[in-house]
Amino acid sequence: MEDNRRNRTNKVGRKPKKDPAIHRYSISLNDMENAQFLTLFEQSGMKVMAHFITACIFQKPIKTVKIDMDAVDFHTRLTNFYSQFRAVGVNYNQIVKILYRNFSEKKASAYLFKLEKQTAEMADLCRKVIELTQEFEKEHL
Repeated sequence: MEDNRRNRTNKVGRKPKKDPAIHRYSISLNDMENAQFLTLFEQSGMKVMAHFITACIFQKPIKTVKIDMDAVDFHTRLTNFYSQFRAVGVNYNQIVKILYRNFSEKKASAYLFKLEKQTAEMADLCRKVIELTQEFEKEHL
């Protein structure tokens, strides 16, 4: 009966690795070397420091990703501005429909003339925004 228990394999827990990493090495770094090492580790974007060290030792390609937070902020604000610009366009269409529905032809035309002036100013502003965006992309991206 005891032989039967010994021959059975337990199917609980974690499966053992085929090639476990059992060899360990230790290195010592001074403050300057440690700061440089940590900087390289953060730039690599890797989550596990041991994987980063083995990649450095065996000269595997190390990916470095730099995120420019100013560019991300610029993109976010530009997206918000674009959504506001679209909302103004929707409101513009609604105002034109309401003017013609609620006012006489003459009065609606007078209001539309004023609205047209504001629209021209907004178009100029939009051109300036596009120019600034292109300038930013050339210089910083």
